[in-house]
Amino acid sequence: MSSWVHSRFLRYLGYAACTLLSACGQSLESPNPQQASNDQPADTIVHCGGLIDGLSDEARLDQSIHIRGDRIVRIEARGSTQPLTNQTVIHDLTAFTCLPGLINTHVHFDSNPEDSADYGVYARRTPDETLQLILDNARTTLLTGFTTVRHVGAWFPDAVYRARELIDTGQAPGPRIHTAGPYLTIPGGGGDLTFPEISLEDIPAESQQGIASTPEEFAARAEAAIAAGADFLKVIASGAVFSVGTAPGAPEMTRADIEAVVAVAKRHGKKVTAHVHSDQSGQDAIRAGVDSLEHASLLKESTIDLAAARGVAFSMDVYNGTYTDTVGREQGYPEIFLQRNIYTTEAQRVVFEKAYKKGVTLLYGTDAAVLPHNMGGWQFATMVERGMRPMDAIWSATSVAAEHMGLSADVGAVAPGRVADLIAVRGNPLADTEVLRDVAVVIQAGVIIKAAAAE
Repeated sequence: MSSWVHSRFLRYLGYAACTLLSACGQSLESPNPQQASNDQPADTIVHCGGLIDGLSDEARLDQSIHIRGDRIVRIEARGSTQPLTNQTVIHDLTAFTCLPGLINTHVHFDSNPEDSADYGVYARRTPDETLQLILDNARTTLLTGFTTVRHVGAWFPDAVYRARELIDTGQAPGPRIHTAGPYLTIPGGGGDLTFPEISLEDIPAESQQGIASTPEEFAARAEAAIAAGADFLKVIASGAVFSVGTAPGAPEMTRADIEAVVAVAKRHGKKVTAHVHSDQSGQDAIRAGVDSLEHASLLKESTIDLAAARGVAFSMDVYNGTYTDTVGREQGYPEIFLQRNIYTTEAQRVVFEKAYKKGVTLLYGTDAAVLPHNMGGWQFATMVERGMRPMDAIWSATSVAAEHMGLSADVGAVAPGRVADLIAVRGNPLADTEVLRDVAVVIQAGVIIKAAAAE
């Protein structure tokens, strides 16, 4: 059993949620760990009005999910349920639609959107403040329904490792975290904490762990990242949209640089994701053997075809450009950032449409940090608006993401044998994906994390 699969949340349930009101037929309460011995874990039955399991192509009505400890035992039609062998806790969610705990494949917990208006804040925060920021953002993310995340690189990778340990050991609430550790990037590139607002002597050494200039140096940085605890690796193949002194998406790492990282990853059984905007860097990354591309804003059709042929997945933040355009001016984003955002947002959405039609695997990823961490569920509607079936959008944040991350034996679906990660929303997300913006109930590993009132 994985280290994070246990009922570690009992110690902080007191501040996690309010109680589900009797409008659902019964109070929703956390299982009492005293009700079962260590060798006979607590049994739970969750009654759902509707169930989207992350695997089936259709939703099912009136289903009951049987949970023992932190695992799903069976699923059957409501009304045919029988209590399990020891005292059973029943949660009545018949006023809701249940889904698997969501997965976001593109988060950054060590920053917030407003930091784009003042990069100097990264040098002013103390290590303790950075750790607390990560834990705060992790808790927010969990309460919005994302029980697993792929943390795609950080300026402060050591702090992310510490936060992951605190979450795994039950000392803090948060989703289970797969992290790339440091950005692998060229000096002064999109993953280097080098900005006019930060003097060279104030750049924290922790933020420089992934910086390299040659394939040999990148291989060494990749080895060090894996040794430190990275679950996969992240390369900055091309610069960020919100970059200083370069064109948005200008190629940075060479194909040889990326190939060196991929070779290290494959030796250790790890995957590589590439931050990409330009077509050239997208081609280089795909031919170098990466497993996924982030953003992919400016890819030509031939490069999308290449990705489809080689099984390279895309994680595309097709909503948050709208957020940036809406709030960027009032938050004081530099004008050049706002113009680049306008340019790349529509381009990325067009690539998304083409990639979906060509069968590219699309992973749900919001670039949370450019987008606020409490808005993780806002992208579903944009994906559907740009041509994706609602069920495919949900799969992209459940079973499809779990398969890509190598977690499909545990998460990504409501199915027997998997970890009991569940969320519940009011309404039907297949008819209106916007209901996923407001997740009412979160259950992780069989334990209630959040329970809002039913209407």
